[in-house]
Amino acid sequence: MLGKIDIENVLFLDIETVPAFAEFSLLSERLQKLWMKKAERLLPYNAPADEVVSPELLYTRAGIYAEFGKIICISVGAFLKGEFRIKSFAGQDEKLLLSEFAGLLNKRYNRPEHLLCAHNGKEFDFPYIARRMLVLGISIPQILDLSGKKPWEVNHLDTMELWKFGDYKNFTSLELLAAIFDITTPKDDIDGSQVAEVYYKENDLPRIVHYCTKDVLTVAQIFRRYRGEPLIEEASVVVV
Repeated sequence: MLGKIDIENVLFLDIETVPAFAEFSLLSERLQKLWMKKAERLLPYNAPADEVVSPELLYTRAGIYAEFGKIICISVGAFLKGEFRIKSFAGQDEKLLLSEFAGLLNKRYNRPEHLLCAHNGKEFDFPYIARRMLVLGISIPQILDLSGKKPWEVNHLDTMELWKFGDYKNFTSLELLAAIFDITTPKDDIDGSQVAEVYYKENDLPRIVHYCTKDVLTVAQIFRRYRGEPLIEEASVVVV
C-alpha cells in the first residue's frame, strides 16, 4: 500500500515544543491552579498518598500539552526532483511561525493526494499544531482539519502507527526505529527532554532547529525503509 503513494506528495514534519513560560511562577493565577490539577495526575500511580506535588518541578513537562505549551519550531521535508529538501519555521513568535506554516499547507498541500507524515504524529504533532492554531486565531488548513472527515479521508501518515501493525500496546521511539534500521541517530546532541532547557536557559534556538531537521530526515528515512527503498544519500539532502 505504501508503495503506491507518490512520495513527492508527502510532507514529512516534526515539531519542537516548550512550556509557554520559562517558569511556573510566570503563569497567571488561573493557569497556575489549572496546572496544579494537571500536575496531580502526572504523579506516578504508586506515589505515596502524602507526597507533595511540586508544580515548579513538574512544569518542565508542560511543553507536551498544547494548553500549557507552545511550538518553537516546525521542520518539514519533501522529496523534489531527486532531492530531499528541508525547511524550518522557527522563532519566539509562535503565531508568526504557525501562520507561515499554514501558508505553506494552504498553498502547496491542499489536494486529496497530499499527505502529512510524522512519528507519533496522530497523537502529538498534528493535534498539537491544530490546537495551537485555534488558540492563536489561525485558520486550520484543510489537511489538518479533521472536522466531519471520515477516517479514510484523513491524509495523515504516522511512522509509529505503521510500525504497530495493529498492535496498540507499545510506544516505539524514533531513536529505536533508527537503530534497528541502521539509520544515523537524530539524538546525538540533544533529545526532546532537553529542548526547554536549551531554549530558555541557553537561548540556543539554532541548536534546536538543527535537532528538529535531523528528526524530519529520520522520519523520511524510516518511511523509505518501510517501502523497501534505499536510504536518502547525504548529498541529496538540502536544507533551505
